[in-house]
This record gives sequence, C-alpha cells and structure tokens, in this order.
Amino acid sequence: MSSILLVTSSPRGADSLSTKIASEFVDKLKAQNPAATVAHRDLGRNPIAHLDTVTTSAIKKQPADRTADEAAAVVESDALTAELLAADTVVLATGLINFNIYSTLKSWIDNVARAGLTFRYTAEGPEGLAKNKKVYIVLSAAGVYSEGPAMAMNHAVPYLKTVLAFMGMTDVEVIYVEGTAFGPEAFEKAIASAQERTQQLALAA
Repeated sequence: MSSILLVTSSPRGADSLSTKIASEFVDKLKAQNPAATVAHRDLGRNPIAHLDTVTTSAIKKQPADRTADEAAAVVESDALTAELLAADTVVLATGLINFNIYSTLKSWIDNVARAGLTFRYTAEGPEGLAKNKKVYIVLSAAGVYSEGPAMAMNHAVPYLKTVLAFMGMTDVEVIYVEGTAFGPEAFEKAIASAQERTQQLALAA
C-alpha cells in the first residue's frame, strides 16, 4: 500500500458523507502505513469534462497519429490513467443518485478505461491491465440499498464492480453509508457503522 489514490465525486462539498467517510478511511490506511503517498482527485470540486469528439478520437490513436488538437485533448486522460496505474490502493467515493453513481465519477471512468493502457483485447477476449490493486468503494445513500427490497435499484455497485473488473481490478470492498434519511438516530448510526467498518478494513489492509 505504498500509493493510495482517493477519488471523491460528490458536489456537496463538506456536507458529503461519501467524501467524509472515504477521507477518514484514507487517514486510517495512512496511519497503518505512514510511508504511503496519497493522491486525491476531487471530482466534485474539479470535474472532468465529458468525452467529446476530439478526445474520443484521440484515445483511439497512437500518439504519433494524433493531430495537435487531439494531442492536447488527451493530456488529462493520460494523466488520470497514469495516476490510476501507479496506485496500489484505490478508494472511490460516490453518493447514490438516481440509483447510480455521480456523473463526475462516470467521466473519470470514461477517461481511465483506455484500450492498450488499462485493458486490451486478445484472442481469448478482453484482459484487464490495471491489476494487483485493492479497491474500496464508499457509497452513501439516503435509503438502504445493500440489502432488502431496494437492493435491485442499486445499480452503482454492480456497475462499478463490472467496469473495475474489466480493467483488472477484482479485489473490491464496499463500504455503505446508508439509511441516512430515516431520522437523526439512523443518520448517526449509518455514520458510526461505516466508520467501524473502515477501521476494521484499515487494520486488515
């Protein structure tokens, strides 16, 4: 765990529970390994632009084949991808919005899911190249989506696990901060439960 990448995506700033729990968790991981470095991508404060025509064209080409505009357009995507590949541990934080992840996090994924860099196609099928990483997903939700009748509406975790596995990241833990809309007692219980789980995971890392 020499390099930790924290990616937060909420636009709610200091009010974001996913950002709060994820940031506290990284502090706990760092306490277990003081020599670890931390890179933080705050997509809520500094969102990544959605892919456009130029960038989409650029990421499909070899560097030597790109136009000047394409070369400029792909700089951020290259930096984000390199940052991901350099990390040993990845912590992704998002709220559950309309049953899925924030669009800011989706833009990050679209920029780091790069053929030839984080995955490749082979005769046997696609192969993930961003391997040997531990990934933690911190998901906050007003309702309860980890189990029960609303579980089928939780498209965030299945999607993230699928796209992470496609890129080679299959060792994934999920930390829920859920049921926060059910009154002050439930709110505090949700935070305490998430903090207890992050402490356990940090000690086990």
